[in-house]
Amino acid sequence: MNFAQMSDQAILAELGQRLRRERLNANLAQKELAGQTGLALKTIQNAEDGRNFSVETLVRMLRGLGLINQLENFLPDPGLSPVQLAKLRGRVRQRATGSRARGKAAQ
Repeated sequence: MNFAQMSDQAILAELGQRLRRERLNANLAQKELAGQTGLALKTIQNAEDGRNFSVETLVRMLRGLGLINQLENFLPDPGLSPVQLAKLRGRVRQRATGSRARGKAAQ
């Protein structure tokens, strides 16, 4: 699936469908998942229908489905590149330089 070519709404719909399939594979009713996660039944229904759900809802649903470790696949820790590591010399980066610095570098 090429998420880059999908609209935001299409991506939410796909995530909702995947959450629904995982819930059904776990043989859980929406009401049961709502009870386990502390989410309202309507929140579960909206998420599964791809209706603009929050990251908190996603995290709580994944936890309730026993899939919380999938977040590592979703957004892995990028770490530092060797060049950044050398520039920082052991310090922790605090700020991004922003678009001004990128514009100057391109000139």
